Amino acid sequence: MDAPFCGPCLGATGAMDEQFLDSLYEAAVVPELWPQVLRRFQEIARGAGAVLVAVTPNSNRWISSSPEFDQVVSTHFNRFPGNERTRRLLERRHAGFLRDIDILSDAEMASEPVYRDFLLPQGLGIGVATSIASPTGEAFILHAEREREEGHVDDRLIARFDRMRPHLARAMLLSSRLEFERAQGAARALEAIGLPAAILDREGRALALNPRFEALIPTVAVDRPSRLGLIDTAADGLLAAALQARGQIASATVRSIPVARRESQPPLILHLTPIRGAAHDIFSRAASILVVTPVVVKDVPTADVVQGLFDLTPAEARLAALIAAGHRPREAAAALGVMEETARSTLKRVMAKTGLHRQADLIGLLRGAGVTSGPPGPGERMP
Repeated sequence: MDAPFCGPCLGATGAMDEQFLDSLYEAAVVPELWPQVLRRFQEIARGAGAVLVAVTPNSNRWISSSPEFDQVVSTHFNRFPGNERTRRLLERRHAGFLRDIDILSDAEMASEPVYRDFLLPQGLGIGVATSIASPTGEAFILHAEREREEGHVDDRLIARFDRMRPHLARAMLLSSRLEFERAQGAARALEAIGLPAAILDREGRALALNPRFEALIPTVAVDRPSRLGLIDTAADGLLAAALQARGQIASATVRSIPVARRESQPPLILHLTPIRGAAHDIFSRAASILVVTPVVVKDVPTADVVQGLFDLTPAEARLAALIAAGHRPREAAAALGVMEETARSTLKRVMAKTGLHRQADLIGLLRGAGVTSGPPGPGERMP
């Protein structure tokens, strides 16, 4: 049962805490407000910064109170993965807040690398934190870091934070649930307009499939335990490469993936779209949406259609449309008023973004005739 808050009993402190709890539940529904909540938590803790971390066996994801403190958090986890500070906090499974001195002795801090080599030289290493287990298997950590000159958090403030903790847990878990439901809602909306879609986690595992995508299994896709796969070997390799960065989809070279025609199935283009926005990386296991677009055009598509199918610049899309119309690079260059070498360089970028190896495959794909898999054979060359 939640501990009650009594504004009249606690005076200004009680009013401040009630305002903080109001902001918590508001952030649970509007994720963009979580940094503001963290800044308020930092102020109450008289901290140098605050952070909310989602911890899994394979990764740590976080959102912090400021860009400056985000650098501290990044160094903490990237330089010192598996550090004792985090490990012991999670291991305690304490239903309340703990200080550094509650989980490590002064002698242990002096020898532990994250303290000795990073926190203590910066005048940090005095924090207060709690961990909250999630039904999905993740653990959320809410942490405020203090400067050592402030001294350790006293027992009265710990008790104050402990009264807030049930509300913190409820808001975090509500945020997590709502984020996943938003992603599922996107998949359902795509179903309504006739597009197959899959919600993927950071490793590429399928979290949700709409009925149209389910119909593509096992002829086009296969739901592997490790990640969602594609039957087409070349396309599957491109999907694996795009997912390799574990959630950093924006940095992938190929995000629009062509799938060759198979028997009665038309050529397909798969679009891997990252799920972005404040707190998405924290509260939702969903990292991307995979949308399938059948290529059924029989006429040559216009440049704006080509640009919509792939992640092309306007110049790349105009060139691709001319190539699809049957123009050679030299002729396309003349039509666009650019040097032939410029057109060939642009065409190479188009081929790289589409994941194709042959100019004929680009023409076939855009005309709905299909593509062949694999790199160019003997005697064939890139543009």
